[in-house]
Amino acid sequence: MADSGFDQALAARFARLALDCVHQEYPNKIAHAMNSDADLKPPRELTPAFYGCYDWHSSVHGHWLLIRLARLFPQAPFAADARRAVAQSLTPAHISQEVAYLTTKGRSSFERPYGLAWLLQLAAELKEWDDPDARQWSAALRPLEEAATAVITSWLPKLDHPIRTGEHNNTAFAMGLMLDYARITGHPGFGKLVEQRVRDFYIKDKNCPLAYEPSGEDFLSPCLAEADVVRRVLPQADFAAWFPAFLPSVELEPTRVVDVTDGKLYHLAGLNLSRAWMLEGIVSELPQADPRRKHLTALAGRLRQAGIESIRAEHYEGGHWLGSFAVYLVSSRGLR
Repeated sequence: MADSGFDQALAARFARLALDCVHQEYPNKIAHAMNSDADLKPPRELTPAFYGCYDWHSSVHGHWLLIRLARLFPQAPFAADARRAVAQSLTPAHISQEVAYLTTKGRSSFERPYGLAWLLQLAAELKEWDDPDARQWSAALRPLEEAATAVITSWLPKLDHPIRTGEHNNTAFAMGLMLDYARITGHPGFGKLVEQRVRDFYIKDKNCPLAYEPSGEDFLSPCLAEADVVRRVLPQADFAAWFPAFLPSVELEPTRVVDVTDGKLYHLAGLNLSRAWMLEGIVSELPQADPRRKHLTALAGRLRQAGIESIRAEHYEGGHWLGSFAVYLVSSRGLR
């Protein structure tokens, strides 16, 4: 592992966060478009695979967390519990209902792009894992995976401008997950579409206003997310030339959470984690002799430490999702 501090004990800590929430239905926040009284149902009936962890996208990446950790630590005590939890969720019947929900009239924007991008990351994780259970779960998930790619394939060509927020709608972060999915799973047509939209949206950008970040409820950095997706599509020499024009200076300090019982304010803990992995991704595409590598690597380390230290299982406002961000970072998932 890239991070020598990522061991079984830390993995067990993060696995417990997901195990405690993937089948906890309430409290629950649903973004639910209703067409009639018949749509008035509890979350476990509306989306029976991904109804826990407070919201759909957190449930999706909570399942991704369990799969990734069971894959990386197959002999750990938590691995059997992780497998049981995933098996309970990823059944053909549950996924069939998820597909019906996603494709119902009036839900074309459901979890777009953030939740759908994480769904594809979940699919990619399963397809990389050489394991009988993983193959079974992957087959069960495939109809929803195909429905998600269809939604994105329809939407991206119509999107005239990128979405540059620091929350769920950010297109740069989502397209990074989508590109990784396409390359891992061998989906060249989808990957070509996403890569072209990255080029359309971002290649001409310069002087990103990093000093304006963060907004008070951000868990993503618009500037770093953009650089992290562009490094996925440009050759190293081209990225090394593009990056200093886009971000002439990268000066950041870890953010702090004033009230950990406020779920929106708790987003800032996730910002430390996502900034850290984005910086690591940027460094991975800079030449070894580039003088910026040392500063950016040290900054990523400070952000990593602050982010991991801020995760508290007793506070559900952050515990239901921060473990996924921590695992994405410490297991170097975005680096290939």
